[in-house]
Amino acid sequence: MKLSAVNQLDKEAFVALLGGVFEHSPWVAERSWASRPFASLQALHEAMCFVMRQAPATQQITLIRAHPELASRARMSPDSVQEQQGAGLDRLTPEEYERFQQLNRLYRQKFGFPFILAVKGKDKNDILRALEARLPNDRETEFEAALSQIERIAWFRLEALVEE
Repeated sequence: MKLSAVNQLDKEAFVALLGGVFEHSPWVAERSWASRPFASLQALHEAMCFVMRQAPATQQITLIRAHPELASRARMSPDSVQEQQGAGLDRLTPEEYERFQQLNRLYRQKFGFPFILAVKGKDKNDILRALEARLPNDRETEFEAALSQIERIAWFRLEALVEE
């Protein structure tokens, strides 16, 4: 849909279109609607990220936890399924799958939320290396990394939905 048409949507239609940009968190789109009209796709993205960043930490952690673990077989949003398939995470060998599961468990135990990475343009080896590299971080660093990665994921999803 063209950005000019997005700017004309009522709140309900806006949320219906963009509510999934932030995983299972339509509140981001709902609160961003009042910032219309958006001069560019970048401005729309910035408005949505601002809403996410201004949310209370409890709401941010709920957003982070709404994301599926990478390489899991858990129920995922259609966007997450497509993103993980694009990175080859649906075609892991049993050994690779077990390694991802082991690292995901360690990560979740340490930080209390899933490892989040914008996987577009990455393959399973890139993702595994990133997971291993970030595991030694402290919780504050990883909380910020998760929000930053969610912003990247949101950008890719907006690009797929909205034309300038």
